[in-house]
Amino acid sequence: MTRDNPGSLKELQEIDLQLEELRVRIAEYDPLMEEVDEPALALEAEVSSLKKRLQEMKMEERRLEHSADDRRARSKKLQERLKGVRNLREEAAVKAELDLLRMALEGDEQEALTLLDQIRKMEDRLEEEEAALKEARASLEPRRLELLEGKKKASEEFAILEGKRQAYANQVPAKDLHNYERIRGGGRTVAVAPLTPDGACGHCFGMVPLQLQNEVKKGAVNIACEACGVLLSPGEEDS
Repeated sequence: MTRDNPGSLKELQEIDLQLEELRVRIAEYDPLMEEVDEPALALEAEVSSLKKRLQEMKMEERRLEHSADDRRARSKKLQERLKGVRNLREEAAVKAELDLLRMALEGDEQEALTLLDQIRKMEDRLEEEEAALKEARASLEPRRLELLEGKKKASEEFAILEGKRQAYANQVPAKDLHNYERIRGGGRTVAVAPLTPDGACGHCFGMVPLQLQNEVKKGAVNIACEACGVLLSPGEEDS
C-alpha cells in the first residue's frame, strides 16, 4: 500500500465535481439561447420565405412582360402584312391570327395586372415582417447578450479550474491517480468516499472490516470498499 496526503484524491474529486457542475451549466446555455432566438428565427424564416416568393413573382411578371412584348411585335407584323394581302382567304387567315394574338395579349396583360397587385401586397407584408423581425431582435438582444456573457464566464471559470485540476493531478502519485481515473472512467461520479464515524463506506454505507478501517485512518490509500469499489478516505474526525 502507498501512503500520501489522505486528502489528495478527495480534493481532486472535489475539483472534478466542480468541473462537472460547470460542464452541465455551460451545456444548459445552448437550449436557453435557442429558446431566446426562437421568435427571431421564426420571423427570419418567414422573411426569407416571403423574399423567395416575391422574387419568383417578379420573375413571373417579367416573363409576362416579355411575352406581351413578343405578342405586340407579332401583332404589328401581322397588321403590316394585312395591308398587303392579295385575297380574302389570306386576309381571313391573318385576321384570325390577329384575333388569337389579341386574346392572348389581353390574357397576359390581365394576368400581369393581377400579379402586380399581388406583388404590391407581398412587398407590404414583407415590410411588416422585416419591421417585426427588427423589433424582435432589439427586444431579445439584452437577454441574448446576458446568456452569452454567462456562458463566456462559465467557460473561463472551467478553463481555470481545468488548469488547477491538471496541476493538482500532477502531484498525486501515479498509481493513486490511475486507480482514481479507472473508477471514474467506469461512469461513476464518486470515486472516493470517506469512512463514516461508525466505520461504514460513505458512498454505499456498507460496513468496512475493522482492519481496513484502521489502515484507511492511518493514511493508506488505494483501499477500495469491498461492496461498491470506491476508494476509501478517512472521515473528517480522522483527518
